[in-house]
Amino acid sequence: MREVFLGIDHPAIAADDVESLTKWYCETLGYKVFAQADKPVYIIEAPDGTYIEVMPKDETSRPDRTVNTPGWSHLALRVSDMDKAMAALEAKGVEWLGEEFLAVGGGRIRNFNDPEGNLLQILQRK
Repeated sequence: MREVFLGIDHPAIAADDVESLTKWYCETLGYKVFAQADKPVYIIEAPDGTYIEVMPKDETSRPDRTVNTPGWSHLALRVSDMDKAMAALEAKGVEWLGEEFLAVGGGRIRNFNDPEGNLLQILQRK
């Protein structure tokens, strides 16, 4: 089955303000718009060619989440240089959700939220 199921194409974020959140991912994390639809729905592309979909949310209320809340928990973004990534995010006003810690399998990791409260991590593997 490995020749059929290739990997993850994209996670999706249901956003309060699709345009604003898309702009934040592009300006803060270096994504670029790959495709868009009138709804509005955006597919944004990371420098490594992976995607995130940003789409309008419905009227369901946002549940409180932690790293261990059941279901999809967070999006981990791989970085080549943890110190440079942290400095770049701090320069953009990102507030950390605690100290850096060791990643399962090795590496450095640190948590933060995007402007709409979605949990993100930066991760540098050894």
